[in-house]
Amino acid sequence: MTHHQPRIDTSPHVSDEVRKTTCYMCACRCGINVHMKGGPDGKKHVAYIEGNRDHPVNKGVLCAKGSAGIMQVNAPSRLRAPLKRVGPRGSGEFEEISWDEALQIACDWLEPIRKTDPSKLAFFTGRDQSQSFTGYWAQNFGTPNFAAHGGFCSVNMAAGGIYTMGGAFWEFGQPDWDHTKLFMLFGVAEDHDSNPIKMGIGKIKARGARVIGVNPIRSGYNAVADDWVGITPGTDGLFILSLIHELMRAGKIDLDYLARYTNAPVLVNADPNSPEHGLFLRDTDGKPLVKDRKTGKLMAFDAPGVRPDLSATHEADGVTHRPVMHLMAERYLDPQYSPEAVAERCGITADKIRRIAAEIARVAFDEAFTLDHEWTDFRGETHKTMTGRPVSFHAMRGISAHSNGFQTARALHVLQIILGTVEVPGGFRFKPPYPKPVSAHPTPHCKYAPGQPLDGPHLGFVRGPEDLALKDDGSPARIDKAFTWENPMSAHGLMHMVISNAHAGDPYKIDTLFMYMANMSWNSSMNTRGVIDMLTDTDENGEYVIPRIIYSDAYSSEMVAYADLILPDTTYLERHDCISLLDRPICEADAAADAIRWPVIEPDRDVRGFQTVLVQLANKLKLPGFTAEDGTPRYTDYADYILKHERKPGIGPLAGFRGNGEDVGRGAPNPAQIDRYIENGGFFVSHIPEGANYYKPWNMAYQDWAVGMGIFDKPQPYIFDLYAEPMRKFQLAAEGHGDRQPPDHLRARIKSMMDPLPIWYPPFEDASVDTDEFHVHALTQRPMAMYHSWGTQNAWLRQIHGQNPLYLPTKLWEKHGFAIGDWARVTSAHGEITVPVAHMAALNENTVWTWNAIGKRKGAWALSEDAPEATRGFLLNHLIHELLPPKGDGLRWSNSDPITGQAAWFDLRVKIEKAAPPSEAQPSFAPIKSPVGCGPDHLEWKVGK
Repeated sequence: MTHHQPRIDTSPHVSDEVRKTTCYMCACRCGINVHMKGGPDGKKHVAYIEGNRDHPVNKGVLCAKGSAGIMQVNAPSRLRAPLKRVGPRGSGEFEEISWDEALQIACDWLEPIRKTDPSKLAFFTGRDQSQSFTGYWAQNFGTPNFAAHGGFCSVNMAAGGIYTMGGAFWEFGQPDWDHTKLFMLFGVAEDHDSNPIKMGIGKIKARGARVIGVNPIRSGYNAVADDWVGITPGTDGLFILSLIHELMRAGKIDLDYLARYTNAPVLVNADPNSPEHGLFLRDTDGKPLVKDRKTGKLMAFDAPGVRPDLSATHEADGVTHRPVMHLMAERYLDPQYSPEAVAERCGITADKIRRIAAEIARVAFDEAFTLDHEWTDFRGETHKTMTGRPVSFHAMRGISAHSNGFQTARALHVLQIILGTVEVPGGFRFKPPYPKPVSAHPTPHCKYAPGQPLDGPHLGFVRGPEDLALKDDGSPARIDKAFTWENPMSAHGLMHMVISNAHAGDPYKIDTLFMYMANMSWNSSMNTRGVIDMLTDTDENGEYVIPRIIYSDAYSSEMVAYADLILPDTTYLERHDCISLLDRPICEADAAADAIRWPVIEPDRDVRGFQTVLVQLANKLKLPGFTAEDGTPRYTDYADYILKHERKPGIGPLAGFRGNGEDVGRGAPNPAQIDRYIENGGFFVSHIPEGANYYKPWNMAYQDWAVGMGIFDKPQPYIFDLYAEPMRKFQLAAEGHGDRQPPDHLRARIKSMMDPLPIWYPPFEDASVDTDEFHVHALTQRPMAMYHSWGTQNAWLRQIHGQNPLYLPTKLWEKHGFAIGDWARVTSAHGEITVPVAHMAALNENTVWTWNAIGKRKGAWALSEDAPEATRGFLLNHLIHELLPPKGDGLRWSNSDPITGQAAWFDLRVKIEKAAPPSEAQPSFAPIKSPVGCGPDHLEWKVGK
C-alpha cells in the first residue's frame, strides 16, 4: 500500500516588496517590515508585518499588536471622508463633504477667534506623537489653550523625574540591561514599552538577576517576577520612604555619589523667621553654595577641585545654613517611616520591607563593580574607572495616577539616588535628549493678543510662583487651569478638565473645542455620562454651551458622534510621521535615535494625515511660522514641514542625514532627508562615544556630544535635586512671602503638599468618602494586546480581549459567595455599574481591577450592537468623577494631584455586592449612529495572486 506524504511549501511567497517603517500600535515605536503584494487593482497591499531586526528599539521582536497592524489598516471602522453634522449632537447624523468645504468651515470658525480672542480656541490632542508640531501650530495660532493627553496619563512621572533628576522613567530611560543584577518595577502595566522590557527581563533573568514587582495586580511582568509585592494602591510612596528609612538607618547609602552629584551638600537657610527660609545659600552668580571638606570654605557647587561636605553647617548674618543631607536625615530617620509603622497601611509585612531593603543594599554595595572607562567630570576631575551599582528601577502609571503620585515619583528617584544607581553601570540610565536639567526647559507661556502668536511655548516647568499662567487679575489664563495655584507644576496640562471647565465657563467660556485622537466622550474621560451631557448641553437660547467642536480621528470612535466637523485622519501606514528628538524619540541609553513613518500604502478613502491638515489650515489662516510675510506658504504638507522646518538654525525635526546627507544633529535642511530615512529602514541612530555613555549629567564627553547633536547649545551639567527648591518657593508664597500670593483657601494645601523633600499623604479620595462603606480599591490597567481604545476594534486583537470581567481577590470572592458566571454591582460615591466577575488569587486582598478601554458603546467602531465589547465589556470610568465629593466647605476640589493636576484615576474606592445577572453590563447606553455603519459579519480578503 502506498502512503502519500503531504507536500508542504515551507517557503511560501510572502511578498513582492518589503517597506520598512515604524509601528504605531503602542508607544514602543518598534521598527517593522511591511510585506507588500500586488493586487488585481494594480496597487500594492499589506500582506504581512514583522519586526525589523536592524532596528535599535525592538531588534526584530514584535508583539501581537504590531503584527495585528494589518487589521488596523483594513478596519471597517475607518472614516472615509470629511463630515459635517446635520442632526443633533450625539445623533451621529452627518453628511459627507469635500476637503475644500471642510477646511473652509474650520477657517470660518477659527479666523474670527484668532482676530479677536485666540483663547476662545481650546486645542487638545490625544496620543499623537507629534506634540512639538501641534504645539507649534497652537503657539502660532495664538491660543494659550493647548496640551496633549499627558495630564491624565503620565505627568506625575515626567514632572517628578525632571524636577528631581532631569529625566524620568517611561520612554525616557531604561535599566542597564547588560549589568543590572536586581530590577525592581513599580506600577508597570504591560502596554507601554513592552517589547524592550520583555527583552530586557529575559536578558537579565537568563544570567540569574532577580526581579521584584511592586503592584497590587500580579499580571504581565509581575507574573514573571521572582518576588511580588502586592501593595495596597496609593501607598507606594510610603513603602519607598520606609525603604529609604531602612537604608539610611543602616548606613547603606552612597555618600561619595551624594556629595559629588546631588544637592545633598548644598546649604539651606534654616531660620524660620527669614523670608528666605528653606532657600539655598547662593553666590553672586546665583550658584548654590557648599562647604569644601578640605578647606572649610564656601564654594560654588561646581567649583574646580571642590569636595562638597555633607555635614558642615554655615553661619552668615546670624542665620544658620544647613546642608540638605541634614534635612533628609531628620525627615527619613523619623520612626513614622519604620517598617512597623507603615506595614499595615501598605499591606506588606514589616519583615518583608526589611528583607527588600537588605537585598537592595546587598546588591548595590556588596556586588558593586568597576569598569575601566576613564572620564572627566564637570569640575575638571578625571576618573580612571566607573563604579557600577547593579540595582535598577522602573515605574509607570501605577504610581503616577494617584493624587499623591508626584511626591511618590520623587520618592522613588530619591531612593535610586541615595544608592548611587542613576547613570552608573548597572543602574538606571537616561535616553537622549535626557538628562536635561529643569533650567534647560522652557517655562510655560500664556500671553496672547488678537492676531498674534503666543509669547512662547505653552508647556514647561515653573521655577516659582512668578511662572504661573495667571492673568493680571490672578485668574487662570488657561481653560484647563494648568500652572495655577490649584496645580502649579502641571507640565502636561489638564486635558481631563477641558470639557467640564468649558461647559461651566470656569475660568471663561470658549467658542471652539478642537481635538485630535482623544476619545473624550468615552474611555478617556472621568464621569463619562456627565461628559456626554456636557457635550450636548444647550443654554437658554437653545445653543450648545460648547458652541463648536472639531474632531479628527482615523476611526469611528464614540467621540465622533459629538463633533460638528470631522476631519478624517489616515491610519499609521498611510501617513508621514516624525518621531523627533524635539518630542518623544526612540533613543536608547547608548544612542540618540529618531524615526519616521511614511505612506507605505496610499489611502483608499478621502482622508488626510492630521498634521498635513494642520499645515493646510495654517496656510489658509496665514499663521506666522507657517507662512512668509507676504502670506505665501512655507510648507505644502507635513512631509514638507519635516524636511524644511528649523526650530533654530540647523536644528530640525529629524537629526539624521542633514545638510548634504552626512551631517548629524545639526545641519542645513536636506531635501532628500526622508528618502535617506526610508533607505535606512525608517530610522537614524547616532551612538554615544564609549566613555561618554555613563554619568551623563556630569560627564563632559557626553555634554560635548550632546552639544554636537543639537540637544544643548552649550554644556549644561547639573546636580540632582533631592531637595526641590522651586517647591519651597511656593510654600513661602503660601506663608505670605512674595508678590504673588495664593488664594486663602489653598494656602494650607500648598504649605503641606508642596514639600521640597518627598513626603507621603493618603490619596484624596480616602479623605473624601466613607472608607468603611467604600472599602475596596478599584483599578484599571491596559493589557499587552491593547494600547489605545482602537485596539479593541481590531479583528485579531479582539480574539484575545473581547470582553473584560472585574477581577476579585480570593478574600472578596469568598466573602460575597461569588461563583463562576456571577455578576456584581459595584458602587462608588459617584456612580454604579453592574458587571461580570472573575476570581484572581494573585491580587491585593482589598483590590479589584479590570482591563481598560475594552468596553465599547453600541454603534461605535463599526462593531455590531451585540458585540461582546458592547454587552459584556465595561468601563470603570462611570464610577470616577473629575471632582471629589463635596467636603462641606462650599468648594469642589479636582480629583487630581494638587501639584501637577494629574488625574487621580487610581484613587477610586468602591463597594461590591452580588447582583442578579442583567442582560448586559450596566450602565447600558443607547446605540449611537456611526457614519461608517456596521462592519460585515465575515471579514476576509486575499492579498496578491
